[in-house]
Amino acid sequence: MKVSAIIQARTGSSRLPGKVLKEICGLPVLVHVINRVKQAKKVNEIIVATTDKASDEVIVDISEMENIKVFRGSEEDVLERYYKTALHFKSDIIVRITSDNPLTDHRLIDKIVENLIIHNADYSCNNMPSTYPYGLDCECFTFQVLEEAFFNAKDKYEREHVTPYIRENKELFKIVSIKGNDNYSHLRWTLDTQEDYNHIKEIFENLYHKNKYFLTEDIIQFLQENKRI
Repeated sequence: MKVSAIIQARTGSSRLPGKVLKEICGLPVLVHVINRVKQAKKVNEIIVATTDKASDEVIVDISEMENIKVFRGSEEDVLERYYKTALHFKSDIIVRITSDNPLTDHRLIDKIVENLIIHNADYSCNNMPSTYPYGLDCECFTFQVLEEAFFNAKDKYEREHVTPYIRENKELFKIVSIKGNDNYSHLRWTLDTQEDYNHIKEIFENLYHKNKYFLTEDIIQFLQENKRI
């Protein structure tokens, strides 16, 4: 059974163009995401799924420099991009990772994959309901469920965001979710604006040189000790 972490990445972004290429501690955000996903023990391979637009050639270049597999597909139909990526690489279980979440915690990836397998589920996540900071969202699903969504999801929203068809049809799929011990869902750790970038950059600059793969509790402790952020 092959578990593939598929990282969706593109340079186009209306609010913060080229956000995944922005540097933090000397590396592009995309590379930080890749490196943090590499720490997950349950993942067999990492694939970057980018678009077929010429402007995303830089995504391909970065991925190849990091020895990461790449697949190119539709910019708007991200569900199709995921399906074709998983089909091409013969993935059995897909972990969906977005490249604008550079604080991804590898332990959450392992937990949701393990939860999917233990419960023989179709879909596993950590945000139904949300207890983790926005930006630590994580989900995985079987190839069979991804294929069903690909052929049946019709709405633009369902195809832009990959899993709404699965999440909103609970009667069709076995869905499981993990919860954190504490509720930190009010915290925002995703990268979508310049303010987000400044916030995440400060976290990295204070924690990265002590431990490149600093954990969620390290960030929480840092934020509690630095209320101004």
